[in-house]
Order: sequence, then structure tokens, then C-alpha cells
Amino acid sequence: MLRRLITASAIVIGVGLLATGCAVTPVKMGAAAILGDQRISIATLGIEVANLNQAAKQYPGVVTSTASQQTQSTLTWLIRYQINEELARRAGITVTTAQAQAALAQAYATATTQAEAQGLTNVTPTLILAASGIPPNTAPELGRYEAIANEFLRIANGGIPPTTSAAQTAAGNKLNQAECQAAKSLNIAVNPQFGQLDYAQYQVVPAPSSVTRPAGPTVSASPVATAPAC
Repeated sequence: MLRRLITASAIVIGVGLLATGCAVTPVKMGAAAILGDQRISIATLGIEVANLNQAAKQYPGVVTSTASQQTQSTLTWLIRYQINEELARRAGITVTTAQAQAALAQAYATATTQAEAQGLTNVTPTLILAASGIPPNTAPELGRYEAIANEFLRIANGGIPPTTSAAQTAAGNKLNQAECQAAKSLNIAVNPQFGQLDYAQYQVVPAPSSVTRPAGPTVSASPVATAPAC
């Protein structure tokens, strides 16, 4: 099952990669995010955003994300990959290249069926990834992301893939809990230049504005889970 593949493309982003400001960030200089003893550098983020942008340009009118949206969705997926790698380490899960490739192929098949049901034609893996805010060159990491989740679900269901609704729900709840614990252990810090991490979906969303707003009615935004729930 393709977990949260399409949701990243709907992120509304407040700042782009080249945005500047005077705020002091809690992360190390040059880092877009810190996860445990690992870092996602601003340089790496810039390269991956450029890869996503080049893919998106191939589908004008279909992939309509802005440069800012591409920046934040790219960082979202770079963080998600690291969370699932930590989940695998904690659970003792190893996946082979073949497993990752098979999981990615299944993900593409599912997404293609969904896209065609919405009237899209000539659906390609690059289109699926670009529309989902995923740099296509990170497809191997996405395959591992999917394969790790699939293997966890299999183990959580007693060694066989869950097929019934009840089994899928039970195994999925265990996966969500393990993912939460993995994210919590990484003590993730996102450079506020790029937003903040919403732990409800493990996606980077706009950080609160520090600009004083005039008095008057305000539009309430969806609450952001700023810390793991586990």
C-alpha cells in the first residue's frame, strides 16, 4: 500500500528555499533539518528541489506546485525516509533491493490506477512522483520506505501480510506507534526558514509568523502537532 504518497503534494508552503531572515535557528548552520546525529543540509535540499522542479516542468497544467511547495514537500520526504530507516533499525528490519523495487512497483501500480480513475492518461512514474512532491531521483529511497512499512505490517500481523480490514487496522496502529517512537527518538529539528514538522502526518508545514498582525478577526488554521504523540 502506498502510504501517504499523494498527501505531500497538497502542502501549502509559506517560505521557499531562498527565503532569508534574521531569526536565529535552533539547528546547525547550513542544515535544513537535524535528525539524531544526521543532518539534511541546505545544499542537499537545494539539489533535490531542483530535481523535483525539473520533473514537474515536464507536466505543465498537471503538476502545478510552486517553487515554495516543492521545497517543503521535498524536505518532508527526506525526513520521512530517515524516520522509516530509524524504525527499521529499532525493529531489526532489513529489506533487500529486490523487496524495495517490488514495493515501489506496487506503489506505482496503485497510484496509476487512482490517477487513471480521475481521468489522467499516460501516467508515468515520474508524473506520480512529481505530483506527490517527491524528487524522482529519490525513488530508491521511496522503495525502501514502502518496503520497510510492508515488512513491519507483515511482522505485526504474525508473519503474513494483513488482508482483512481488521488485521490491516490492527497492524497499521502498531506501525503508527512504532513510527511515532522512531520520530521521537530522532529529536527532529527543522530549520524554521523552511517551516516546522507536523507530527500528525510527518510533513513540513509553515512555521508560525513572527510578524505582528493588526487587531481583528483571524482565520483559524488546522492545529499542528509540534511533538510526537507517543
